[in-house]
Amino acid sequence: MDSRAHALEGADPEAMEFVRFCRGRRRVGWPELYDEMWAVASRGLFRGYGFTELEERGIGFSLFGTRDLAALAAAVIAEERAAGGPSASGRERARATAVAVVQ
Repeated sequence: MDSRAHALEGADPEAMEFVRFCRGRRRVGWPELYDEMWAVASRGLFRGYGFTELEERGIGFSLFGTRDLAALAAAVIAEERAAGGPSASGRERARATAVAVVQ
């Protein structure tokens, strides 16, 4: 099974919406998307959720949560592309590929 599909399978819908929200603010790939997600969480810009509320929904920013967060981000980006979302830049595609290889 594709690890990206697996990442979406058990993901909290609000976690996926959080990633989409952050992608909507800045159309970047990993690791820049991580920086955007961290900034959004630190300011509570997504539904007022901070780090604790996001952690309850499966969004972890610790070293131990980064791999799962990267997989979720890659899955959401892939889903977005499959649905005909905005095309990614060459740099973003390269980074998305690098994330997929790590998994």
